[in-house]
Amino acid sequence: MRQRHSFHLDRGGHSVTVNVRSGWITETEVLVDGREVAFHRVHGHGVYPLVLAAQLAEEPPRPLAVRLERTGAPERPLSCTLEFGADVQPMAERTGH
Repeated sequence: MRQRHSFHLDRGGHSVTVNVRSGWITETEVLVDGREVAFHRVHGHGVYPLVLAAQLAEEPPRPLAVRLERTGAPERPLSCTLEFGADVQPMAERTGH
């Protein structure tokens, strides 16, 4: 059975979304302002923690990273944080996506 998780945060005038689809293959994508900037695919249920690096399309480009970790809680099995320079913020999981 495939599981889906979606996390979102508006930061610095940009919209950052992380989508995770897991099952036989786990795919994780990072979208900034609706555009894919990072993608990870692995067979199985994923390996965590997982850090995906990307950058904001600005001049000069600004790096960011998202970090996914297992929580151990059945009602919320993954957590996601946005690392933007020295600033680290939790990303809220969206429901009904």
